[in-house]
Amino acid sequence: MVRRVDVAGSDGLRLSAWEFADPPKQGAEGERAPGVLLLHGLMGRAAHWTSTARWLSERHRPVGLDQRGHGRSEKPAGGPFTRDAYVCDVEAAIEQLGLAPVTLVGHAMGALTAWQLAAKRPDLVAGLVICDMRASAPGAASQREWEDWFEAWPLPFATLADVRKWFGEDDPWVERPNPARGEFFAEVMAESPDGWRPVFSRRQMLESRATWVYDAHWEELAQVRCPTLVLRGIDGQLGRAEAQEMVRVLPRGEYAEVADAGHLVHYDRPEGWRAAVEPFLDRLAEERREDDREVTGPPATP
Repeated sequence: MVRRVDVAGSDGLRLSAWEFADPPKQGAEGERAPGVLLLHGLMGRAAHWTSTARWLSERHRPVGLDQRGHGRSEKPAGGPFTRDAYVCDVEAAIEQLGLAPVTLVGHAMGALTAWQLAAKRPDLVAGLVICDMRASAPGAASQREWEDWFEAWPLPFATLADVRKWFGEDDPWVERPNPARGEFFAEVMAESPDGWRPVFSRRQMLESRATWVYDAHWEELAQVRCPTLVLRGIDGQLGRAEAQEMVRVLPRGEYAEVADAGHLVHYDRPEGWRAAVEPFLDRLAEERREDDREVTGPPATP
């Protein structure tokens, strides 16, 4: 059962969090299930994590967050959509939901937010999964490409089938038919009087992207002290050489890749995604249990 919980962002903005297990599942031996906060990328929403949350809920407490400007969270006309705003929103959500120490699983922009928070507040973060996000700067040319791409969207779409077809086949950015990509974008459309339009503002998405696209983020990555898995799709945006350099820079970094996956790794290849991520999360949970036993001691004998 999915349950919506509204939390207050750093500036009082209403953010929608989604509990994917109600009530939260208990871990082994009755202890509190470890929290996992799922952070979508630019244009995404918490619902994109549904299949991941389904298997996570067996041993964890998975929560998805619609970040500001996305999903069911507020979309203030004047922003702000700064890096600090996104990071502080997640910080506030973790504290209000009682998730700490939490494992952050972030895709693309959500991954950047996750590692920036882990660098800022190591006390809140027990582990980190970085999915297909570069530490280097994509640059000004990349931002112009995005501006042109947004202008090319044939809005409004007459039907959701048209959404799926355009983003899965007809979009110039699609090299070969990708039904998963079409489904991904169908989930971020809403019906309006003249057809189907995105639930987000494309202008706000460009504003959000402009706050990180011109800068590299290696310094913050190096400040992350918790165990971190850097994961990429073979055909994604994060190249193997850069991903492996990110692992080298991280004090406790690990590397994984998913075959036949593009940028939307968790959506393209859910089984390969689970096979790469689940062992890492289970290992973190076991380490936490061992730490708790060292603090509390062995159970009392009858």
